[in-house]
Amino acid sequence: MPTCPGRPGRPGDPATDRLRSVIRRGTPAAAVAGVIVLSLAGCTSSSGAGAGGSGDSGGGATVKVAALYPLSGSNGTQGLDTLHGVELATEVVNGDYPDIDLGLAKGTGLTGLGGRKVELTSVDTQGDPQKGAASADQAVTGGKAVALIGAYQSAVTKAASQRAERLGVPFVNGASSSTELTERGLNWFFRTGPSDATFARTFFDFVDAQRKAGKPAQRVAIFHGNEDYGNNGAKITTQLATERGYDVVADVSYDTTATDLTSQVQQLRVAKPDIVFVLSYTDPAAKFVSTLKQLNWYPSSVLAYGAGFVDPAFIKGSGADAEGMMTRASWSQEIAQARPSAKAVAELFQKKYNQPMTENSARSFTAALTLFQAIDTAKSTEPEKIKQALIATDVPGDKTIMPWTRVKFDDKHQNTGASGVVEQMKNGEYKVVFPADVATTQAIWPFRTATAG
Repeated sequence: MPTCPGRPGRPGDPATDRLRSVIRRGTPAAAVAGVIVLSLAGCTSSSGAGAGGSGDSGGGATVKVAALYPLSGSNGTQGLDTLHGVELATEVVNGDYPDIDLGLAKGTGLTGLGGRKVELTSVDTQGDPQKGAASADQAVTGGKAVALIGAYQSAVTKAASQRAERLGVPFVNGASSSTELTERGLNWFFRTGPSDATFARTFFDFVDAQRKAGKPAQRVAIFHGNEDYGNNGAKITTQLATERGYDVVADVSYDTTATDLTSQVQQLRVAKPDIVFVLSYTDPAAKFVSTLKQLNWYPSSVLAYGAGFVDPAFIKGSGADAEGMMTRASWSQEIAQARPSAKAVAELFQKKYNQPMTENSARSFTAALTLFQAIDTAKSTEPEKIKQALIATDVPGDKTIMPWTRVKFDDKHQNTGASGVVEQMKNGEYKVVFPADVATTQAIWPFRTATAG
């Protein structure tokens, strides 16, 4: 749903509620797109000189930015949750939040551009790489966006950011973790969140500690979708497992459109792993968990690379079946409580959307705020100047809501300050179990045993 100056897409806004309603009902993509177009009719810019208005520090025009996420289909709930993070960052910049110690929170609008507001347009990629690329094109050439944010799924992010590269506009990503994304040598792509390589190192540091403590943690299996995110994550996991002396006993992939995963989970069971690393979006994550229960088989631990496992819909739908599952995260509600700004933002999120902020929405909030700060620093809506400001970005960790050292990009435009933690589902909530200095509880390993009969 679009976020307009003075009407930031709050629950109760007719356009917002109309879009959420059709998404929940599973309305066909064309109808969803129609709602988006109708909603956009309420957003106007006072100047149309070039992309996003004039390129100087004059007031008047809004600064146009487009957010590309899957708002319908099997990943619609994740896409909407991720979009919410961008929406909230837009509200924090456009409004005045003097008690939040983050860049651009105090005062209204982009101070470097005379207080101009950010005009956010959301576009439904439907989880399709081709639609993602087309959406990027339309947002820039037709919508006059000066920069793009997105696109959650790594395959869609890959296609959309390649189109942004040809268009010559910045593409900032927070919630796609495929390591390959920052290995392509693109000039206009920036990632604020950790890559799967970062997350994998965190996982194996944790597993090393379990193995050292004498827990069953030697035999490794990998379960993943046969797409960019899953395949690249499996490659990184295999590489690190081998380097650290683990036995990789199975690498099982599945078609992301599969309606049943029984045969694939049976392959895992036959391999007898101690640990199963999982890379799955929401629907297959739920199928995986329910199949474990159906087969009455559990490894010593399931370590999930986030994605579907942090989707509120998965947590609610899987219930007790998800108990004991572990996931990597770059943000957690528990850690946020120790940082005043992070706590304040999490409370704003809860109030605005009536659900907790997640790792996905926190990452997208940070990506959006980083982009908006770069536009403010550039004092321009010219894409080249915004890109140069992103390259020069150096935000201390305590000026973000993340438990990171900073936001600073290397020569591949990967944030070098991003890091992760390991969480475990306990009593329906994820609790931090690693690293030790931020852990709030001990890990349960093995997390579950099969029942007799």
